[in-house]
Amino acid sequence: MGYFIERVLPMLLSFKQSCCFGCFCLLLALPVMAEEQADERLQRARELIGHLEHGEAEEAVRNFDAVMARALPARQLQTVWSGMIGQYGPFQKIKSTRLETRKPYEIVLVRCQFQKTDLTARVVFSRNNQISGLFFKPEGEYKRPAYVDPGKFTEEQLTIGEGLWALPGTLSLPVGKGPFPLVILVHGSGPQDRDETVGPNKPFRDLAQGLATRGIAVLRYEKRTRHHRLKMAFLASRITVREETVEDVIAAVKVSARHPRIDAKRIVVLGHSLGGYLLPRIARGSDQIAGLISLAGSVRPLEELILDQTNYLVRLDGTVSSEEEQQLAELKKQVERVRSSELSETEPASALPLGVPAKYWLDLRGYQPAEAARTLSQPLLILQGERDYQVTMADFELWKAALSERKDVKLISYPGLNHLFIAGEGKSQPGEYLVPGHVSEKVMRDIAAWVASLRSL
Repeated sequence: MGYFIERVLPMLLSFKQSCCFGCFCLLLALPVMAEEQADERLQRARELIGHLEHGEAEEAVRNFDAVMARALPARQLQTVWSGMIGQYGPFQKIKSTRLETRKPYEIVLVRCQFQKTDLTARVVFSRNNQISGLFFKPEGEYKRPAYVDPGKFTEEQLTIGEGLWALPGTLSLPVGKGPFPLVILVHGSGPQDRDETVGPNKPFRDLAQGLATRGIAVLRYEKRTRHHRLKMAFLASRITVREETVEDVIAAVKVSARHPRIDAKRIVVLGHSLGGYLLPRIARGSDQIAGLISLAGSVRPLEELILDQTNYLVRLDGTVSSEEEQQLAELKKQVERVRSSELSETEPASALPLGVPAKYWLDLRGYQPAEAARTLSQPLLILQGERDYQVTMADFELWKAALSERKDVKLISYPGLNHLFIAGEGKSQPGEYLVPGHVSEKVMRDIAAWVASLRSL
């Protein structure tokens, strides 16, 4: 799941979520732009919006680089644009454009006026002047959910790990002396921030502040692939999920256990998607973890999930173009390479799904999370949104089948919730991640009740 379980959809939404290790060449330092390059990029960004306005998706993708072209072909881009119009009303005009440098990125921000609100399109350019990312974000600040009471908790900054890989984190602490039970939040795939921001949504902030309101401390932190992206880029071909995720969770457990207001005997690790998938590996890395929570953790082989997600997305509009058929055929070949007994670390990343290097795949070969969870000593809570198409009810049923004999495992699924555990209606589709929402309060209550029950274990 590392760079791809969630990448197929989020690649439709943002550059930062479209990157996989095989694509980290996009993260290397970009040269300083000449003035004419800046003008050209501003123009190309405006033209992209203009093409979408006039239904010219084929023209809109003409300046996409190879990664974006595979991730977001014309038909899917048009589906995303149509979804925004359905949510925010007809497009009105471009209000402004400006260039923003966030090393190593060069981003053109295009403020677009729709009938109901303004959205900012972030158009990311690679060093060859092609578009390597696209992210539409509604204007306005994050608004805390109604179930969060800021008077019931405080927040302090905490450093996870040390040295070259130290990470900044936020510890949400209930008011009072404690010690409090703690939940450590583990990201999904891609270079995530501590809030696990997706469009206007911040599910990890929802969880942290919602649980802290209910008397549970929560630690969230920047993911290594975001905070140390350049260093990780240089090590890309040698990195596995251990460097991507597991090491930092173990470091978070250690630093949390030393905090005077944390109950070191009630530290719980909550993993979302990739984080849920990796729970057995995380649990075996520390003897200080009292419980495990999976939010949409997958069970099936990762290459199978990639193929399923891609099939789902290309069929959203009811038809499959010849270009999409070609893309599916190419992806199937790449999946076969992953499954081949001949796969070695010398295999070029370009021959594998989403450009993820061979070592990453080989490290996960034979890993079966649900089976591995059978022998864990910690109690588990498995949660799943029934509208989630990225990690589906098929995965939930596999968790259930593998863990049915364990009395200390609780499984709950939620009708109407998507991969972010945000409510929606109808068939789940990419555009809904652009709609502001919050993690369901029912999910918050269930997690809080389960963590509280650890007192008696």
